[in-house]
Amino acid sequence: MALTKQQIKEAAQRLDAAERARQQTGLISLAYPNMTMDDAYAIQAGWVEHKLGSDRSIVGHKIGLTSKAMQAALNIDIPDSGILFDDMLFNSGSNIPQDRFIQPRVEAEIAFVMKHDLAGDNVTVEQVMAATGYLVPSLEILDTRIHRKCPQTGVARNVFDTIADNAANAGLVLGEQRTDPKKVDMRWIGAIVSANGEVEETGLGAGVLNQPALGIAWLAARLNQYGDSIKAGEIVLSGSFIRPIETQTGTLIEADFGDFGQVSCRF
Repeated sequence: MALTKQQIKEAAQRLDAAERARQQTGLISLAYPNMTMDDAYAIQAGWVEHKLGSDRSIVGHKIGLTSKAMQAALNIDIPDSGILFDDMLFNSGSNIPQDRFIQPRVEAEIAFVMKHDLAGDNVTVEQVMAATGYLVPSLEILDTRIHRKCPQTGVARNVFDTIADNAANAGLVLGEQRTDPKKVDMRWIGAIVSANGEVEETGLGAGVLNQPALGIAWLAARLNQYGDSIKAGEIVLSGSFIRPIETQTGTLIEADFGDFGQVSCRF
């Protein structure tokens, strides 16, 4: 790690202030050009600790940057992850206050709901399946507390900015239909995603590391480095297989996963 504890604390405070004010802050990677990925996760952890001190509780994790296209865009070859909190969770069909966010976007994902703890640095797909209670269709609400591009220099945010910003997570919408992971080929779970009745994106689960369960195994290994694990009862968003869809007030997002179910929300 290249940053001091004070610098990490200050960066976490900047992100928290930006979220509360609904006002984006400058790129952390520009303020600290020597920061590392470990620094980015340390900033995220500092922000998480602050949220837990504000009576919020962890309900799970999100995995991002699982597609080749998104990894190429940020010049990285591994996923990233963030924390899901209780106040981020919405039921399908919910009306979501647009002004709760800064620039909300939506992605379609397969959500894993765990029935057993999952830990270790060599977790297999079979172990992921055994630890999963069920799968549900979901929408992830993305937001960015950091500028996508620096207004002064035009420099784009990088993966360290995204990781520090809780992997750009802001909310999740869960569908109601539950599926046994052992009875479906997740690579072929697809979704047709519409905004106000017009199809915006389509995709297949294979777009997530070729097998969404591999993302869960990757997360278990990453958490294991810090003596942590995926816990029974937690929700894990496995990664998007569509590009993010921009929203504005009045936008109705509907994701039709076919036999896997449906999920929707309105801003």
